[in-house]
Amino acid sequence: MDKFGKSQSVRRTEDVRFLTGEGRYVDDIAPGDALHAVFFRAPVAHGVITELDVSDAAEAEGVHAVLTCADLEAAGMNVAMPGARIKNRDGSDGAGPVRPMLARDRVRYVGEPVAMIVADTVAQARDAAELIMFDADDLPAKVDVAKGGETLHAEAPENLAFDWGMGDEAATEAAFAAAAKTVSLEVEDNRIIVNSMEPRGCYAEWTDGRLHVANNGQGVWVHKGFLKTAFGLEDDDIRVTNPDTGGGFGMKSMAYNEYFCCAQAARVLGRPVRWMSERTEAMLTDNGGRDLTSLAEFAFDADNKITAYRVRQTCNLGAYNSQFAQFIQTQLFSRVLMGVYDVQTTWLQVDGIYTNTVPVDAYRGAGRPEAIYVLERLMDRAARELGVDPWELRRINFIKPEQFPYKAATGETYDVGDFNLLLNRVQEVADTAGFAARRDADAKKGKLRGLGICYYIESILGDPSEGAKVVFEDDGTVSIYVGTQSNGQGHETVYAAFLSDQTGIPADRITVIQGDSDLIKQGGGTGGSRSVTTQNNATLATVGAMIDSFTAFLSDEMGVPASEISFDDERFRSDGSNLTPTMLEVAEMARDKGRDDLLSHHERATLPARSFPNGAHVTEVIVDPDTGVVTTDRYTVVDDFGNLINPMLAEGQVHGGVAQGIGQAVQERVVYDEDGQLLTASFMDYALPRAVDLPYISFTSEPVPSTANIMGMKGCGEAGTVGALAAISNAVQDALWDAGVRQADMPFTPHRVWEMLNGGRIAAE
Repeated sequence: MDKFGKSQSVRRTEDVRFLTGEGRYVDDIAPGDALHAVFFRAPVAHGVITELDVSDAAEAEGVHAVLTCADLEAAGMNVAMPGARIKNRDGSDGAGPVRPMLARDRVRYVGEPVAMIVADTVAQARDAAELIMFDADDLPAKVDVAKGGETLHAEAPENLAFDWGMGDEAATEAAFAAAAKTVSLEVEDNRIIVNSMEPRGCYAEWTDGRLHVANNGQGVWVHKGFLKTAFGLEDDDIRVTNPDTGGGFGMKSMAYNEYFCCAQAARVLGRPVRWMSERTEAMLTDNGGRDLTSLAEFAFDADNKITAYRVRQTCNLGAYNSQFAQFIQTQLFSRVLMGVYDVQTTWLQVDGIYTNTVPVDAYRGAGRPEAIYVLERLMDRAARELGVDPWELRRINFIKPEQFPYKAATGETYDVGDFNLLLNRVQEVADTAGFAARRDADAKKGKLRGLGICYYIESILGDPSEGAKVVFEDDGTVSIYVGTQSNGQGHETVYAAFLSDQTGIPADRITVIQGDSDLIKQGGGTGGSRSVTTQNNATLATVGAMIDSFTAFLSDEMGVPASEISFDDERFRSDGSNLTPTMLEVAEMARDKGRDDLLSHHERATLPARSFPNGAHVTEVIVDPDTGVVTTDRYTVVDDFGNLINPMLAEGQVHGGVAQGIGQAVQERVVYDEDGQLLTASFMDYALPRAVDLPYISFTSEPVPSTANIMGMKGCGEAGTVGALAAISNAVQDALWDAGVRQADMPFTPHRVWEMLNGGRIAAE
């Protein structure tokens, strides 16, 4: 790591301002004269709008405007929200019904925005919302994911959004027909509400015909493009900024209705307009995550080698296509379909279904945790049915180190890996040899202990290109402008440290600038664990340009040919000169000479391939059969993230991801009633993991440096969640197996586990 990072656990520099209340979030920085927006939202899940009278609300005290979809359309806006479409198996496009920015003609989920009230204060806007006369002819609410039911969109008969497939269906069928044995398992992946610490919010303002929208997102350029389409503006007419953002997790990466509506209200009123979601409003309207059911099947030969893998899946899209939704459980799921196992015959078939629930989109891992969850649950079940040790079954089927680079059946090329190395290490660190004794001790107390394994692999997603701009400021400091957006990952620390490592510029003199489309003309934002590899790759390109430019300049200053000048990551040197200037000193020399062209450097770079972080999670849970309470007692992670810049921040990312995985597996459960009303719309009804619910999480780095980038790095932002779901679930299943429970699905809430145990006992009798 001497060239591409010192691998030091440097404390996060941004934490000082966060912990002292100096963070600058979107609700902190809205203009003082901004008006406040409140949204009137659909109180029913499905109905034809028969009355929408906003006249009384418009006349209420303090109200400046009330906007409906008709008002947006009358202003010439393109009111269709963005939503990508996948190809069906027959080559046609998936369904593309319009999702209007404000409901038009019909409402399709509780919480859908119907009208926007803008007033001097939030309280006045809320009071005015109570005066809106709204009525709808109720239609049956569809909350299940079977085809059929009341049609939500004419473009989607039987509510089928898409019918997608990947692989060789005929070859897979033949492999199953010829198999020595087969194993199948149907598993559910429960819906979650993301619940970022900071809810969504924005403000919008117009200056001399130019639009500025500030939101707490995960990048600015996607939003800028959609605003351009909605308003028919040119690139130079729009500025989008992201200030500090308190958690994103994929949910904040896409555009939402409110951002467009605030922009239009600000245009109509000639005043800035601000909006900040409340928690229950967020739970009703933020894009949900997961929500799919999969039937997964293995075909085996006589030696327990997997010969084919087949998954038939149904996923819930909610009421509309969200921005990326059709791609999450299809193409993104397929990225790691076969995980770390050497199987070339596969078939993945997915039906996407519309329901009268909030739309579903990306959540930490976006398709890859779902795929690994299905695969690793089936591996665990196969080991039981075949009578094979689950560790050995994985080893039998691992892709071997000599097989890399390895092209997976769905087209991904894994660059490098040594999966057995990590599996051996995690057995040692987790003390699996001592599990039997721990299990027996718990049994004497009337408790059930189970051990679960998951070996995951993740595919880094997003634009492989990124840019970095380095500016030497007049005060002797340096600014680096980046195209990614921190949502709490520690980017300011990592990027400053990396630039410091490559240039010798002290990290405390480097400022990281992000989230402003005026300052950075292009960028890919944050998502898919892309940030560290793409951004630092761009930084290397910019540093290379700086070295070349400074070397040419120093040739005259030092009186030696440029070819004889070298840079050792701290100073420029030449045997023919006693000058050994640092980067900062060369910049000052250039400034004195009037060479302002040497004070700013900007390069873009593209990674040649994706990297594939991978690792093993082992957990032990304790189940109280009297209450159904599941306690996560031990948690061990051994990860291959390649070369690390800051191990402490990588470990922090794993801890956060595992916490979210434990939350989904053990506590988080979204419940809609038969009328489409969300019953879990507050923290009184929706449980998140707290400190007492989490064990000590052991993290060990076992790097196998990536060959897909010169730095040998692999992303780490989502890996904790990718591995956690199956590890916890397999552990719970292990604990319940001897009690007769053969089907254990998340979430393992006390009531559900108690019911499983009692049903299992009855079945066993």
